Amino acid sequence: MIIIQVAGGLGNQLQQYALYRKFLSLGIEARLDISWFQAKTQINLQTKRKLELDFFDQLEYQACTPLEKKKLIGSDSLSGKIRRKLFPFSVHTFQESQIYHPEVLGFKNMYLTGYFACEMYYADILPELRELIHFKPSMNPKNIDIIKEMNNCGSVAVHIRRGDYLDQENQRLFGNICTEEYYKAAIDCIGQRYPKAHFFLFSDDTDYIRAQYQGNEYSHIDWNKDDESIYDIYLMSQCKHIICANSTFSFWGARLNKNPGKIMIRPARHKNTQEIDPAALLPLWPGWTLIDSEGKVLSL
Repeated sequence: MIIIQVAGGLGNQLQQYALYRKFLSLGIEARLDISWFQAKTQINLQTKRKLELDFFDQLEYQACTPLEKKKLIGSDSLSGKIRRKLFPFSVHTFQESQIYHPEVLGFKNMYLTGYFACEMYYADILPELRELIHFKPSMNPKNIDIIKEMNNCGSVAVHIRRGDYLDQENQRLFGNICTEEYYKAAIDCIGQRYPKAHFFLFSDDTDYIRAQYQGNEYSHIDWNKDDESIYDIYLMSQCKHIICANSTFSFWGARLNKNPGKIMIRPARHKNTQEIDPAALLPLWPGWTLIDSEGKVLSL
């Protein structure tokens, strides 16, 4: 059995769910471990993360039982901890440590932890995921009206994440990746092909985007808050094209988009700890355009 820990924000939860569905498509028994959201850890108390998979409309998954989890990783008792330390071969755990681990899909009996953002894991089942992941109808008339606008123009979603990325610790890891040069190059990349493109901006820093992006070609989406923020992913998916931040939140706006001719743009680096090697990186993101922080489009 494969058990995948569900943890983090909505974008990460969707990636863990996607990997779960990938194992099922391979005929491998799989479960999700959702206990991270019940644990009163420091990170949970600080971020107040919720199991947002349950915000979707009847999203199907099977959670593991404590016994199923124990069979793979042992117990949390003192004896269980001693067992893991003295006999590491007796537990079956795998921790993600790089962008892509091709060996993961060959596992049959393993407890997996990680975010699994790389599209190569589940690119082939994205059509299936688009049919499985349903948003509950929004009761906000603004969402209904803006979707009509998106459908009737050359709509491009642009995600600009600031908020927690401006914190000192997060700034070191995620900062200076989606620079003004990145967004200018991304907007120019789409504008060259679609001169009448209209850009719908999504951000957790409304004052910044209203000051930075002025003009008739821009619309600002700033009303989906807290538990309603899930609808920003839905609105992104309704645009014809998308420019992502280094955020799995907007990655899913692109992945759930059903437009066969969509342009998907993402930053070349997700975290500052990653090296940019186009020859290694581009094959892992089929169908995407990658742009670095200086505004250079990556190519082989």
